[in-house]
Amino acid sequence: MRRVLLGLACAALCGSAAQAAGTCPAIPPRNPMPVEATPASLTDPTWLKQVADLDARLPSLQRESRQLVFIGDSITAGWDPGLFSQFYGDRSPLLLGIIGDYTQGVLQRLQDEWGPLRPRLVVLLIGTNNTTWTKAPPADVALGVAEIVRLIHRHSPATRVLILGILPHGREASEPVRAVNAQVNALISRCADGQTTFYVDVGRLLVNANGQLSNEVSFDGLHLLPVGYAILATALEPTIHRLMGE
Repeated sequence: MRRVLLGLACAALCGSAAQAAGTCPAIPPRNPMPVEATPASLTDPTWLKQVADLDARLPSLQRESRQLVFIGDSITAGWDPGLFSQFYGDRSPLLLGIIGDYTQGVLQRLQDEWGPLRPRLVVLLIGTNNTTWTKAPPADVALGVAEIVRLIHRHSPATRVLILGILPHGREASEPVRAVNAQVNALISRCADGQTTFYVDVGRLLVNANGQLSNEVSFDGLHLLPVGYAILATALEPTIHRLMGE
């Protein structure tokens, strides 16, 4: 099964990185910057506790030795442990996912969490909470993603960043938020320069031919079950393998 999925993933994704020059020049900063592109602590108590717990663990995380870092919200935080270990356990990985996070929350916490991190590759998946809960405009969410990429490259210019398109939200292709997320994905795909910044859209591999997100892949129309994570990890594997220089 893994071999079949790997073949499908490579056919769908290999060579999909868009071309541009520099770090997200197609999504330049604005004055004033929108909320989504401005570092800010969220007021949600669950978010605050998770960040505090993570900050307390930072000294023990051996950040200077980490080579593969995943940054994002609950989809990143919720990686199936067995699958995560199987695919990434020998790559000095680090999960920096916070349940309920937004682009502005990532910008805020990375100021403390980044520190000595100098990984080969960052996998970034963020934005679905912005479009779903605060109904942020696609251009503002995309600018938030671009600012995260710029922050990473300011601290670690040699680190490659793999931006993932926002994954399918809602059971049916007709869900209004799907169209909004597609607009965000179209914008953030323009950040890719094929050198330090890359983009892939793996969402289409999680749905069937009619765009439906099944109960086997997601338990609530957004968050993934082990089958969903298996598809995601297998889809990403050719790109991660290449960008890690393996």
